[in-house]
Amino acid sequence: MRRYLPSLSALHAFEAAARYMNFTKAAEDLGLTQSGISRQIRNLEDFLGVTLFHRSGPRLVLTEIGATYYRDLALALDKLQEISIDAVRGRSVDSSLMIGTHHALAARWLTPRLGTFIAAHPDIPIEVAPTLATTDFDTTRFDITVLRGAGTWLHTRSIKLFTEKLAVIASPKLIPVGEQLNPLDFAKFPMLQNASRPSLWLHWLRMVGLTYTGRIQGNRFTHNDMLINAAVHGVGIAVIPVCYVEAELARGELHMPFGDPIRSGDSYYAVYPERKAHQARVILFRDWLIRQTR
Repeated sequence: MRRYLPSLSALHAFEAAARYMNFTKAAEDLGLTQSGISRQIRNLEDFLGVTLFHRSGPRLVLTEIGATYYRDLALALDKLQEISIDAVRGRSVDSSLMIGTHHALAARWLTPRLGTFIAAHPDIPIEVAPTLATTDFDTTRFDITVLRGAGTWLHTRSIKLFTEKLAVIASPKLIPVGEQLNPLDFAKFPMLQNASRPSLWLHWLRMVGLTYTGRIQGNRFTHNDMLINAAVHGVGIAVIPVCYVEAELARGELHMPFGDPIRSGDSYYAVYPERKAHQARVILFRDWLIRQTR
């Protein structure tokens, strides 16, 4: 008997649209047009005979059936991906510890330390991948994540690792080390903007108690690596979480000419789904993270 299954393209389109709650972002993710996403979802709704989305003004809203279908579909697609990967590499993805975190934190804080965990537990293969702030921990395939926030995520356990601290960083090529500067002198230098966290300059000003009425503007960079490299080469000054530039500060490629780091109000947490709280490898990695930050 032929299986009662919609097309995989339609399922991909619906899953992406429900994940982003935005047809445009779903289209960018899948390399399609917005009209292509709309058409695939309309085909899926016709196939199922139900409405999956409603529009509330400019907002996209899942219907009750749509929300349930999305949760179950995400699990099914994750499983399909897993068995496909298993077929390619000859071992089960379940044998790997799936670790999720922000791209910059993975590249600049986590991976330089991972060697000690790998050396201590060579029998546990790991996979590290970027995760979104909107991760659904009921359906995610991540075993454990390291996230920035206030410590509250639904259906998880979380343990604070360290407090985020921000600093204005500069290259000695732009501002000589040891030069005495007033914090308000920052406006004399070209400012670099973090497109992913555009309020960092205003946040830093507020946290150090400075009143500044001028415009905050400067060249923008989408990724922290770009921003940090620009600062290293003397293109400008930037507000950066200090945990991202530990190596550059230690090598003297960057310094903090406007004072010591200040607390941002956020912290980094080890966050893992409640349903995985008793898995031995999750506990091992959680405890390793705690030791790294104590």
